[in-house]
Amino acid sequence: MRDLAGDLSLLSINTATLRKQLALSAVIETCARRGIGGLSPWRDQVQAAGLAQVARQLKDARLVLTGYCRGGFFPATDAAGLRAALEDNRRAVDEAKALGAPCLVLVAGSLPDALAGKPSHKDIGLARAQVHDGIAATLQYARGVGMPLAIEPLHPMQGADRACINTLEHALDICDALDPGRTGALGVALDVYHVWWDPKLTGQIARAGAERLLAYHVCDWLVPTRDLLNDRGMMGDGIIELKKIRALVEAAGYAGHVEVEIFSDAWWSRPADEVLDTCLARYQTVV
Repeated sequence: MRDLAGDLSLLSINTATLRKQLALSAVIETCARRGIGGLSPWRDQVQAAGLAQVARQLKDARLVLTGYCRGGFFPATDAAGLRAALEDNRRAVDEAKALGAPCLVLVAGSLPDALAGKPSHKDIGLARAQVHDGIAATLQYARGVGMPLAIEPLHPMQGADRACINTLEHALDICDALDPGRTGALGVALDVYHVWWDPKLTGQIARAGAERLLAYHVCDWLVPTRDLLNDRGMMGDGIIELKKIRALVEAAGYAGHVEVEIFSDAWWSRPADEVLDTCLARYQTVV
């Protein structure tokens, strides 16, 4: 297991962690100034700043990208909606390529219109079939430009609205079906917040191996959790066995960055420097 103490080169900050305090350009500047090795930006933040401008700033800052968030949300109620989702995912692939990201993270989506509180139907089997077909079509395009796709399984509490892929096993089943040769074109983004509870986690991490483990995200699970989306904990403040899971991931061959991704109204209310100070300390001690 790698020793992270004193080595910030393996730390990556997902820009969602500071999205309420800083514009993307300021996040890039601040992370570079502090000697943090990596960054993973979100599409809306990149679009607000301008793709070309962000690409230049990242290059000048010499920050390594550890992913690009996000593609996915494939299900729709009609053919036009399905086509629109595929077109948007192709744009996301192109953006990830322009930025030099190592992978495009996919959040699958689930029941159409559920995010607005009014799902168009309850057929989760249909949603899963549309996700499978959407990933297959996007993979075909992504292979052509050399952009790996990383499926991120989400916790079952978000199974109705954000992702109908809720276990690492399910994500890997899709990988094996669409990329049986384990070519590196399709893998997973493993976020401890979403998978810590899974009784099959140990075996599925070993199954994934280095070829499928494309990104690794950390935060913590608070008890109690007061919001399904925006109450993630800072590492060390919750009950996730962070060191144990990282040991499993690294034993399976993962040698990439440790990416901090914290959606939290509590942490968004604090000054950016305080949040980063805490991220750096916890990364070196409890992750």
